[in-house]
Amino acid sequence: MDHAKAIDTIVDAINDAPGIRALFLSGSYATGMADAYSDLDFVLVADEGATDAVASVWRNAIEKTGNIVLWWDRMTVPVLINAITEDWTRTNVIILKPDQMRAHTQSSLKPLFDHAQIYDGLPETVADTGPNLRKVKYQIEEFIRILGLLHLADGRREYINGVLGIFHLRNLLVDLLIEETNAPHRGGVLHLNRLITDEQKAILTSLPPPVPNRKAMIEGHLAYAKAYLPRARKWARHLGVEWPERFEAATWAKLNKTLSIKRPYDPE
Repeated sequence: MDHAKAIDTIVDAINDAPGIRALFLSGSYATGMADAYSDLDFVLVADEGATDAVASVWRNAIEKTGNIVLWWDRMTVPVLINAITEDWTRTNVIILKPDQMRAHTQSSLKPLFDHAQIYDGLPETVADTGPNLRKVKYQIEEFIRILGLLHLADGRREYINGVLGIFHLRNLLVDLLIEETNAPHRGGVLHLNRLITDEQKAILTSLPPPVPNRKAMIEGHLAYAKAYLPRARKWARHLGVEWPERFEAATWAKLNKTLSIKRPYDPE
């Protein structure tokens, strides 16, 4: 079933259900960024919130769009239900009480029906508070911490875990690149192309692939350190975030002592 028809089918199935006050599209379909590969994100407002009865109403609606092959009912978040149907249509719904809608904005939702006029009472947009400075500091320290574990992975010959370390470093680099562009409507984890520049993409594609042997593990960590740390220093300086100089210096000293490697960039 195509997405437009699936949305209409869900609306028809729950529009008159007892206790259901409103249904909104969220995510990419609310912001106009959807494509053929997007999932269907909803916010459902019910008088009693995410009860078993409301979950049953939602399941009946999803079943009308196709045979359900995956059903996660409030497993990871107490108000979230995820489903995948046989044709791999992915739906996600957050079920809230009316008084729990204050965190949402009109710009992040598209009303499908709104019996309680909830949408009119929401702020138009969220205030831009800028980057999360605590998160920036944490991610910089986390990168250095993972980098420092290289001596442990080498000493134990944990080359498979060394590959996992490189993946963690890569994720932190990607997060930094996205922060640099400050792209709106970032979407889910499968969105990246529209969030970073061609120059940033070239950096990512130039980095060595993770391979579970000693030489590749060490070279991979150093390549990511060379790509990440100078940019992170510049970003931290721009934001006024104090750089963990002592932690980084101690980390490079440890790596030099154990692996005879030096910092691959000039901090000045």
